[in-house]
Amino acid sequence: MTTSDPASLSLEEQAALGSGADFWSTKQVGAAPSLILTDGPHGVRRQAGATDHLGISGSEPATCFPPAVGLGQSWDTELAGRVGQALGVEARALGVDVLLGPGVNIKRDPRCGRNFEYFSEDPHLSGTLAASWVRGLQGTGVGASLKHFAANNTEHDRMRSSSDVAARPLREIYLRAFQRVVQKAQPWTVMCSYNRVNGTYASENHWLLSQVLRDEWGFDGVVVSDWGAVQDRVKAVAAGLDLEMPGTGTVTDTQVVEAVRGGVLDAAVVHRAAGRTAALAAKAEAGRAADAVPFRPDTHHALAREAAARCIVLLKNAPVDAEPLLPLTVGRSLAVIGEFAQTPRYQGGGSSHVNPTRVDIPLDEIRACAGNAEVTFAAGFTTDGAGDEETLRGEAVAVAAAADTAVVFLGLGAHQESEGFDRDHIELPPEQLRLLADVVRAQPRTVVVLSHGGVLRLAPVADLAPALLDGALLGQAGGGALADVLFGRVNPSGRLTETVPVRLQDTPAYLDFPGEHSRITYGEGLFVGHRWYDARDIDVTFPFGHGLSYTSFAHSDLALSAGTEGITASVTVTNTGDREGREVVQFYVSKPDSAVMRPLQELKGHATVSLAPGESARVSVLLERGDLAYWDTRADRWTVEGGSYEVRSAASSRDIRATATVEVAGDELNLPLTLDSTLGEAMAVPGAAEVLGSLMPMPQAAPEDDTLGIDMARMMASIPVRRLISFAGGAVTLADLEKLLAQLNAAVPGADRA
Repeated sequence: MTTSDPASLSLEEQAALGSGADFWSTKQVGAAPSLILTDGPHGVRRQAGATDHLGISGSEPATCFPPAVGLGQSWDTELAGRVGQALGVEARALGVDVLLGPGVNIKRDPRCGRNFEYFSEDPHLSGTLAASWVRGLQGTGVGASLKHFAANNTEHDRMRSSSDVAARPLREIYLRAFQRVVQKAQPWTVMCSYNRVNGTYASENHWLLSQVLRDEWGFDGVVVSDWGAVQDRVKAVAAGLDLEMPGTGTVTDTQVVEAVRGGVLDAAVVHRAAGRTAALAAKAEAGRAADAVPFRPDTHHALAREAAARCIVLLKNAPVDAEPLLPLTVGRSLAVIGEFAQTPRYQGGGSSHVNPTRVDIPLDEIRACAGNAEVTFAAGFTTDGAGDEETLRGEAVAVAAAADTAVVFLGLGAHQESEGFDRDHIELPPEQLRLLADVVRAQPRTVVVLSHGGVLRLAPVADLAPALLDGALLGQAGGGALADVLFGRVNPSGRLTETVPVRLQDTPAYLDFPGEHSRITYGEGLFVGHRWYDARDIDVTFPFGHGLSYTSFAHSDLALSAGTEGITASVTVTNTGDREGREVVQFYVSKPDSAVMRPLQELKGHATVSLAPGESARVSVLLERGDLAYWDTRADRWTVEGGSYEVRSAASSRDIRATATVEVAGDELNLPLTLDSTLGEAMAVPGAAEVLGSLMPMPQAAPEDDTLGIDMARMMASIPVRRLISFAGGAVTLADLEKLLAQLNAAVPGADRA
């Protein structure tokens, strides 16, 4: 047999292909070799010796690239692909066949402890970045594992809680990035999550794993469980799970065999799952046989530094003494303050924790860039509560006052956010805010550098500091990248992938996070992230997509053309400043006259362009037709509304630079009338008034007749057709209504097939 054909295997062998041999490998069965899967997604966490899923045991050295919270801020699909390719090279060098990533869960609430592992609050941005990452990785012969499928947006009670989501937000927000990656990049595997989705465990959810993922999206790879996510393997296999991880010996294999022999589980389902796992083994075997690119740690560290620099967001750069504070001037004395400057926070905690090949220390890198200028340091605070706060703060204030400029590193320690738990708030530690206030009083020329995995409340920081850099988590080369941006060697061009709220109470899921009694109500519906703040006209500290530069850009001459593939948007971007820089052009789409509830605007495309001072370039992006659609719950399918669409070229969700409109042809949607359709819906069919009138005369009232004090026509329009039996006093029967509906439906092409 070939590794992709399990036909000659016994039932027991087919069942064995569906579970792990141990923590990280699958079983060798027949000609299908054992596979090695290991954690990612921002580095290869290949454990040697003792193994575990939480990063407790050590792993082989590997490059720690910026985690998704950082990489996402680049808004750069090409860069994401290069990082994915580099990860594939390292995975091959370490004997890994499948790297567990990327994570594309939506950042529904800033308190989620695992947000650092995900790209954005926005499904379009998440999906485009992840698709490029997957293509880069799999081009090296290493498989991706798209995770965590699906609606896994909290760490609290994650192994049993139910994410209760209505159809439209589930389709349009929480599944959308998964759909894009599956259809655009064909990941080798998809990892199902721990949680339940609308009451059913993801691992046992046939609708999710089979109907949506395979039948609708065309996924032909392996569905693997998150480690320990399988509650009942027999139910999981029936639902569409192919591979349970980690290994449980032969316990669940035996359960599968017994279920088939007892008539509980169809043998064809087991055979199909075994075929998919064998096909995955064949892909991995081919990947191993291909010529491998050698892993060069220095080259990958250089890529990590380039990526990190592109991920840094300049949030604020106010003038001090009539000039913007950044970039720093070489030769002027500096006070570097904050424990994170000498002990950097560059990745998240938990299963993705990487053993880096090296780590750039921000303080060292700043000194290397500062020339002969004096660079002093004070810790200012500790992340573990040790030390005397007043003494530490006093030392920091003294060095700040003595220098020309202070650079203050603030953020969250590893114990304050991590996989496995959610935060209770989004505040910076109070001792750090007290430190910043005292430093700014002593040294008005103060720059703040932030390190964190989840969104922070930044209003107090933005009020105090004239310059603010968001480093999120930047990976092992973040220290060098920060120095490059601080001194202007690299012009900052990162953009926020999450809205920074004024306060936690303003956030969309504030009242429904993290749920209670193992149920999470997604009460905000479609209005996640910037969609929420825009719809409610809520002030924010920094909007989605925000990021400044050491230069400036203008957008002009926005032109739109609509075709069968979507809307092509083209805009001229000009560098109006005196430095070379990279602009992130964001395209938001609005349908103000939509017949259904929609966000005021949604990101549907983006592009990056690098320009010299004074240079202009034409930027064109296809806003795909499928991305213009909404999920129609009546027809249970995607539908594009016809009519006028407004497209906005922007520098952020609240910095619109150019606007234009275009007409788009809509999808034909002819829903059949039923007994539960309203009279208003029936009357919309041509000829309905005559048909209904022949059956039952409709009461008429002159427009000026207000005898009942109501609008009779509007009231009648809301009555279901079935209720005519009651109102007709026996003159109309159920058979009459069914005949009438058949007559009306016959007049609507395709209604009987909708």
